[in-house]
Amino acid sequence: MTSLRDLLPIAHEAADAAAELARTRPPGALTPKGDRDYASEVDFTIERFVRDFLAERTPNIPFVGEEENRAGVDASEWWTLDPIDGTVNFAHDVPLFAVSLALIRDQRPVLGVIDLPAMDSRYWAAQGHGAHRDRRALKVRDVDRLDDAVLAIGDYAVGPGATDKNRIRLNVTELLAGRALRVRMLGSAAIDLAWLAEGRLDASLTLSNRSWDVAAGVIIAREAGAVVLDYDGSLHTTDSAATIATAPGIRDDLLALVRTAINPEAPARP
Repeated sequence: MTSLRDLLPIAHEAADAAAELARTRPPGALTPKGDRDYASEVDFTIERFVRDFLAERTPNIPFVGEEENRAGVDASEWWTLDPIDGTVNFAHDVPLFAVSLALIRDQRPVLGVIDLPAMDSRYWAAQGHGAHRDRRALKVRDVDRLDDAVLAIGDYAVGPGATDKNRIRLNVTELLAGRALRVRMLGSAAIDLAWLAEGRLDASLTLSNRSWDVAAGVIIAREAGAVVLDYDGSLHTTDSAATIATAPGIRDDLLALVRTAINPEAPARP
């Protein structure tokens, strides 16, 4: 198995080319993806380039991409890419979008690169080697009260089952509005997790778990000292239902709030 030290420069090189495409090309035609969602021409262009680049440089590692390569892989190791995380932002000339590339081993990300093309910043991490923005090491902010915390929540659901999914999301939003210092919805899970690692946010709640959306951010947040969990408090894997990443000091309060949002009738735990 190739070492992370050898794979990291390859991931950076792929992200360099992808970010340049995102910086220099207009979104182009928008292809619908079900209810109130779409991909841009640039999404497809980036995914095809990175897929082919990685196939040449790492031919033994399968690839999963959001747009054309979603099928699961029967392997213990694979690349996963969101070519533009935050496509709606990108298409509306909002600079909050990212290229997000990760390597997953045994159901957990071990390497991640997130590039913010409109902001000229690069976040990256490899397991055991810390998290970084460009050349600067990152660490989550030390916070121990929800009242002092700035949190980001993921986009509301669209498509089949959106009503039931959004009931929980709206419950979470309502409860956080009464507890947290501020609540944000940035439109990019990759940015939420990178900014948690950097200390700009104190938690990121993405109440879903698609590897191309969150995997790179998960390893970056973890390496910066965040805890990343599923709904039930178990450690996050690619099989988790949700992606709850938080500064350690507010972990218990945040999980309790999410449990209440899911089941408001359940008795409080002693």
